[in-house]
Amino acid sequence: MDISRLEQSIGYKFKNVELLQTALTHKSYAYEKNIQSYEKLEFLGDSILEFITSEYIYNNYPNLKEGEMTKVRATVVCEESLSNIAKMHNFSDFLNLGKSERISRRIARGAILEDTLEAVIAAIYLDGGIDEAKKFIISNLSDSINYATKHVGVKDYKTVLQEKLQENGDIKIEYVTIKELGPDHNKTFEVEVKVEGRTLAKGKGKSKKAAEMQAAQRALEGVK
Repeated sequence: MDISRLEQSIGYKFKNVELLQTALTHKSYAYEKNIQSYEKLEFLGDSILEFITSEYIYNNYPNLKEGEMTKVRATVVCEESLSNIAKMHNFSDFLNLGKSERISRRIARGAILEDTLEAVIAAIYLDGGIDEAKKFIISNLSDSINYATKHVGVKDYKTVLQEKLQENGDIKIEYVTIKELGPDHNKTFEVEVKVEGRTLAKGKGKSKKAAEMQAAQRALEGVK
């Protein structure tokens, strides 16, 4: 596996490539080969990620209150957000997984990709220092942070739509991605919200979450 492809994607070339290889090693593979897994790196990377994200929000959005900063951080430092970054960089192509994981196809689980991303962050930090780790984190999360700050405290249209439609009992509401346009680093998503199989509205956004929110908002405009 050409690990240099991953280095090119993440924008960092390791001096000690073994750190990156460890960051990509799941415990199932480590157990089979009697080597170290990414778990210790993940522990460190989780703390680095939270600190860098908190610092960035604090320094760049001085008008946010403490509770709002917490909500923004929780929005961007979550399994969905982090696993999407890992997918964007094709981490799955480089993960070392044991036989049991490969058979069960758990590679698709967001939790594994989230853990791997945190481990890679720690590996970058240990190899190149805090500035390189910060560069990687902010380059991948700044757009999401900016979006979250603009919408913190704004009405959650998905929740409002669900409450309105389910006033008289449970009904099936689903959000379906119907289009993905553009390169991995700059995608636009188109989503439709469906109720009992019937399309209510469509929305677009730079993330699936943003597209779903717009679809829900448009659906609400048509719900009496």
